[in-house]
Amino acid sequence: MNGPRRGDLVAGVTVAMVLVPQSIAYAALAGLPPQVGLYSAAAAPLLAAPVGSSPYLQTGPVALTSLLVLGALASTAPTGSAEYVALAALLALVVGALRVLVGVTRAGAVAYLMSQPVVAAFTLAAAAMIVCSQVPAALGVTGAAANPVAGAAMSLSMPGEWVLPALVVAAAVGAVTLAARRISPLIPGALLATLAAVALVRWASLDVPVVGSIPGGFPVPSLDLPWSHLPGLLLPGFVIALVGFAEPASIARQYASADRTAWDPDREFVGQGLANLGAGLFGGYPVGGSFSRSALNRLSGARTRWSGLVTGVCVVAVLPVSHVLADLPTAALAGLVIASVLPLLNPRPVLRTFRMSRPQFVVAAVTLVVSIAAAPRVQWGVVAGVVTALAVHLWRELRLDVEVWRTESTLHVRPQGVLYFGSAPRLETLVLAELAGHPDLTRVELELQRLGRIDLTGALVLRAISRDLGRTGVEVAVAGVQPQWRQLVEAVFTDEPVHYTRSAPPREPPTRQGDGP
Repeated sequence: MNGPRRGDLVAGVTVAMVLVPQSIAYAALAGLPPQVGLYSAAAAPLLAAPVGSSPYLQTGPVALTSLLVLGALASTAPTGSAEYVALAALLALVVGALRVLVGVTRAGAVAYLMSQPVVAAFTLAAAAMIVCSQVPAALGVTGAAANPVAGAAMSLSMPGEWVLPALVVAAAVGAVTLAARRISPLIPGALLATLAAVALVRWASLDVPVVGSIPGGFPVPSLDLPWSHLPGLLLPGFVIALVGFAEPASIARQYASADRTAWDPDREFVGQGLANLGAGLFGGYPVGGSFSRSALNRLSGARTRWSGLVTGVCVVAVLPVSHVLADLPTAALAGLVIASVLPLLNPRPVLRTFRMSRPQFVVAAVTLVVSIAAAPRVQWGVVAGVVTALAVHLWRELRLDVEVWRTESTLHVRPQGVLYFGSAPRLETLVLAELAGHPDLTRVELELQRLGRIDLTGALVLRAISRDLGRTGVEVAVAGVQPQWRQLVEAVFTDEPVHYTRSAPPREPPTRQGDGP
């Protein structure tokens, strides 16, 4: 990696000004003390930048991963407790180890286990959960329910408990953040709003709940963690490792396409893995790639991965003086989080799925409903979505479409799809049913040019059809096998008295006699 350019220096500092208040806000979303967010924000970019393939990707605390952390740990220990903080660090190590493992084994394609409907629905559900989780803090209400939707509803139903100054602060911080983003992404709206809120509390004696004491100084690396809880963290760690990678992968792909450069998902997996290992080692929690900060990084002039290193160094420099943010209102953090995730609160991708594919909409709907119902354990929404997507895929693979028509004494059978152990019985049943209903048929032509794949079981079923019909005096011809499956089919048919041709001219049925479902 070549030395930093001026644009990298400017971009790194600019991103750090946004990252510092965001890291505190996202730590609160995850149920963690503010310094844990700062430790993660310092360690993650320093370790991810030298390894990743994207020059723009900025790594650190993000809203979606923070919600997943809350869901994974909320039932294990009281939020904010020392045990909870230690579990978050251990979870970061689990996520880091899994991502590094995926990267070094060059298995980055595992990220595509999550189909687009699953990602779209989960992102929508997570954004809704994040907004709901911030409603009590924005209203100054304490003692909310575990489920974010229930907590938001409870808080909204008690207007007598609202703290008006807290509501004003949350609304003002959110408005300033959104307005600055609309005017120019280069304006550090989050930082300006945060500092203004601190000033109001400190010098205007604004009576609202605040973050409280933030220990200054640098974190000490430690592996003194509750390792006995490791088995219970493997599933949420796996979900976070994959779900949390969707955003950085999208960022890297998008900017690589814009710059006409290559990107390496395996390198990004390793870089994001090292970032999480560093965060866990230094008392942080799981991190990911931020789309908004990466976009700001690029717009600010970053051209190499040095910008990420500069961001990390700037956050490290803030650690000794982080106590100045002790008077930061928790309502300001709520406003900042809500403003950050509002762009994700977009139902259109899920609604488009309904118009384009009803089975895939079912996948999206299951993901959305389970994510909301299981909150804060939203990782079960991802698990349910992946399982449903695989079930839908298997169901569609079982549905072998078959064209059947007759010409004089010949039965023409043209299957379309995949002929494998799950769908092959459908073909055999259909052929036998046609012959049983038309005893005058003396020849069957199996035209296979539209089959995308034939496995061994499918080839054996073809042989069984030809053998059984041959014994009854019905002639069978197999034609149109694609070149990649020809060797398998020919090997299976070696000892069969069947007419086998390498290709067959396309024929269209004069009238369609029957179709598969």
